[in-house]
Amino acid sequence: MSSGRTSFRSLVPLGALAVAATLASAQTPSPARLLVLLKGGPPEATWAGGGALAILDPATGKELGRVPTGENAHEITVSDDGKLAFLTAGVINGTDQGRRRFIYVIDVAARKELRRVDVGPLSNPHGIKYAGGKVYFTAEGYKSIGRYDPATNQIDWWHGIGQNRTHMLVLSKDLKKIFTANGDAGDRASSDTVSVIEGSGPLDWKVTVLPVRNGPEAIEISPDGKEVWTATRTDGGVSVIDVATNKVTRTFSVQTKGSNRLKFTPDGRRVLISDNPGGELVVLDAAAGKVIKRLAIGKTTTGVQIVPDGTRAYVAAEGEDNVAVIDLKTLEITNRLRFPSRSRPDGMAWVAGR
Repeated sequence: MSSGRTSFRSLVPLGALAVAATLASAQTPSPARLLVLLKGGPPEATWAGGGALAILDPATGKELGRVPTGENAHEITVSDDGKLAFLTAGVINGTDQGRRRFIYVIDVAARKELRRVDVGPLSNPHGIKYAGGKVYFTAEGYKSIGRYDPATNQIDWWHGIGQNRTHMLVLSKDLKKIFTANGDAGDRASSDTVSVIEGSGPLDWKVTVLPVRNGPEAIEISPDGKEVWTATRTDGGVSVIDVATNKVTRTFSVQTKGSNRLKFTPDGRRVLISDNPGGELVVLDAAAGKVIKRLAIGKTTTGVQIVPDGTRAYVAAEGEDNVAVIDLKTLEITNRLRFPSRSRPDGMAWVAGR
């Protein structure tokens, strides 16, 4: 683990032999990897125990290695080439009353932390997305969103949202619109809105605030880029936003106890919603907005990851320390990837093989 925060390491030439080895390694196809964040510590004890990033071989389910993270490692995204993972995680030795304040930059192949970006005291970064060579993130404590540039190792842009619990975010395909879900599980301070931040330059940005159903948290953009869906925790609902017009076009109920994450299948035909306290994965027909199936996952259901070819999904059963593997053709659980007690798996990411 790197001891310095937001600092680059210099590269030292190691001679022709090392160069040849590097070239040979670059020519060797790399297999796919499943990245799983382990929050660590029991759910009833705030920030008890450190977290970790687990790197798995999805073909065998074998854990290949771990990278220690700050406490309560939460959300993760990866660079387009799969070399770097960026995650929001917690505090060091319980400082800042348990607030998250760091973005961790992880070398996936080397399985090590490269640097730790300090977003600021009480910033509480949460949702995080890699797009266009930059890393976009929410900062709940600042009611803002920010952007980190890995090339310069700088946070190069901030924008105030002015909404409570700016929790998760997604971006439009052209990167000109950012949508944030401003809500969480029954929090009275939740704004119960989605903010649309749009613009094309440093000074050319505006915010449109859209009221949605209660407690928006899960949010995702459809594969065709035309709709943004947010699932709401406190009323079991879904709100659908038209990307072109910034308008809510429909709302409906899926009767969850507390929707946590939402994902589209790559073909856009189905939507998967994890019901956190209900312990279920809810599968919807996207066009009709109707429930196709409910799968019992465990006591608490959190992160969802769908593989790019749409054949299967991984769903975290935080309460049972495992990740359920779902066959998306049969909609059945085919396997469980198990972790030691009190690992608490949550956010996941996929690194495609090359």
